[in-house]
Amino acid sequence: MKIAIGCDHGGYELKEAMKAYIEGKGAEVVDMGTYSTDSVDYPVYGRAVAEAVAGDQADLGILICGTGLGMSYVANKVKGIRCACVSDVFSAEMSRLHNNANVLAIGARVVGLGLATQIVEAFLGTEFEGGRHNKRVDMITAVEEEYFK
Repeated sequence: MKIAIGCDHGGYELKEAMKAYIEGKGAEVVDMGTYSTDSVDYPVYGRAVAEAVAGDQADLGILICGTGLGMSYVANKVKGIRCACVSDVFSAEMSRLHNNANVLAIGARVVGLGLATQIVEAFLGTEFEGGRHNKRVDMITAVEEEYFK
């Protein structure tokens, strides 16, 4: 599995920890930046990760900023992305199981290292259930097709 990961300055330290965790699990990580705690604009990195996932250069994406919100907003502007901003394990699991989310956004100022690790583990370890959920995900895609031509 190939995971694209990106952050802004507020998420840098947590990104580095999650990158090491994911690599330790045997997955390939593509680090899209940023590479320090120097102030940067989060849309640059949110877009880079989302485009990598939408362009099939990565299987899934993980974005980390202060709250996860800004990153999720920009990622969800990229056609084909279903980014879930979560701060609990259950939502991370359900975002994959029922909604086939392909990008996860986490707030480094919202969750600590232990919880972030559990969230990432749940997100990466859960497969889309399909079945009745296919119709709903297809409905999301239909809205996207209508507005993002």
